[in-house]
Amino acid sequence: MKKEAKIGVYVCNCGTNIAKMVDCEAVSGFASTQPGVVVCKSYKYMCSNPGQEMIINDIQGLKLNRVVVAACSPRMHEPTFRAALDKAGINPFFLEMANIREQCSWVHENRELATDKAKALTCAAIRRVKHHEPFNRQSVQMHPATLVIGGGVAGLTAALELADAGQPVFLVEREDRLGGNVARLDLTAPYLDSARDMLVERTTRVLRHPRITVLLDSEVESISGYVGNFKAAVKSADASRMIDVGSIVVCTGFQEFDACRVARFGYGRLPNVLTSYELERMLREGRVLTRDGRVPKYVTMINCVGSRSAEYNPYCSRVCCMTALKYGHEIRSAIPNVYIHNLYTDMNAFGKGCEDFYRRSAERNAIFMMYGRNNPPTIVSARAGDGCGLLVRMHEKLSGEDVEIPADLVVLMVGMETRSDSARVARLVNISRDKDGWFIESHPKLDPVATTTDGVFIAGACQAPKDIPESVAQARAAAARILAKICHGEIEVAPVFAEVDENFCSGCRMCNELCPYAAIEYDEATRRSHVISVMCKACGTCVAGCPSGAIKGRHFTDRQICEQIEGVLEWASSHA
Repeated sequence: MKKEAKIGVYVCNCGTNIAKMVDCEAVSGFASTQPGVVVCKSYKYMCSNPGQEMIINDIQGLKLNRVVVAACSPRMHEPTFRAALDKAGINPFFLEMANIREQCSWVHENRELATDKAKALTCAAIRRVKHHEPFNRQSVQMHPATLVIGGGVAGLTAALELADAGQPVFLVEREDRLGGNVARLDLTAPYLDSARDMLVERTTRVLRHPRITVLLDSEVESISGYVGNFKAAVKSADASRMIDVGSIVVCTGFQEFDACRVARFGYGRLPNVLTSYELERMLREGRVLTRDGRVPKYVTMINCVGSRSAEYNPYCSRVCCMTALKYGHEIRSAIPNVYIHNLYTDMNAFGKGCEDFYRRSAERNAIFMMYGRNNPPTIVSARAGDGCGLLVRMHEKLSGEDVEIPADLVVLMVGMETRSDSARVARLVNISRDKDGWFIESHPKLDPVATTTDGVFIAGACQAPKDIPESVAQARAAAARILAKICHGEIEVAPVFAEVDENFCSGCRMCNELCPYAAIEYDEATRRSHVISVMCKACGTCVAGCPSGAIKGRHFTDRQICEQIEGVLEWASSHA
């Protein structure tokens, strides 16, 4: 027999985040009049230790069996309050949160209306929590091996961190060498360190490490399974193999913007218009010459080619400004009397040592000129008698003048773009991409290396444009997250997932097609579908789409959702 609900309601002021626009005492007073509510309190910071202790003490002292917290988004602190319920001795899923911060305080300017809405949401939570069911935690065994996709600086770092901690790693690289885009660099900004020296140390350690299996000229063809128990099919030039792993780190990097797309720069048509990577190759070879073998007297670098543009990519590629300054230093060292012009839209000198690097560049007589983002320069062939091969025409934004800049070499600082195969990789590991094609993290601030697919992590410039230190830091963070899971031997999985009632399932397979997490399989023997619970994210797509009504979402049942709606309607009808 179901116990009578004894509900405690706790309204968080969130400092002034909620209390500034919502009358929290009024919400608390209203909630105390609702059926089943035993105690109702308002507190400045309910998520703080004193706030949690208040809830725990009330559960134990008043024998509460349900708790409603009216506060911020459940995404922020639902785990916090569930832990409090667990510590108090009741099932953590006997909790319901009403979001009165993001959905009331932060989106309204009328205090009275915001308070009324907070009351309605709290009423809905009270009615819903009465129908919550107890769930027990479940766990799966964790395979200790990790698959790292991509052998650039991020992939090398992740592999070494994991292997040095004693865990096996499979490192898959589609090229015939390790190093990725960093292998194309000569020196790195802002300290002009050798990229080759850094990579030789890393690649040597990886290739010699007894716990790292390196697969060059290889691609991952398919991945099945779930967190802790993935199975990957890897195709190599001479063989294919199946690999069992517990986690996956995607470090596939980026590709450079195709400068041919910007016709006004003349790349591919004017011989002495180069991309930054072509200049990099010259520097690695120890020469800076025009196409006809002359030492250039005038060199112009144009920043933000393909970046910070509504026509191409709106984002900043983050490394181009410092790379252009690096080129200025290298060219000046090779050709002391050269004239260097740096054309920019904004000079982003973020990061340790970068502002000093910018200052030193200005002191070495590099000429900085600013152009409007929507009015980039145009490059044309020089006239007879100009004393140079090219002319760069631009409207200089700071002076307001139209200028012509002589140039023997023009270097286009091409930005970063997502790899052409990023959509295939996203489908392979079942993660999402943003509007620009970069892989999406679980949370941009609180969980920047995980993805919405448990056990799959991202690191480096496959997530967004970033420099080497950022890529290394992210790779180490991903490795740390994986090692934390491995050390326990098993992984706790949320007990909230969808379930198929085979008595009602018609075997139409519609849910198999709809599931964005590939968490539903069709059993040919029974001709019924079933949910792989550890892969399910309880998004509700299959529940809504099942034509037979055979799928139930645990913790999101029809009864619970309907009671929540009735709670809102009840408030609206009584205050119409």
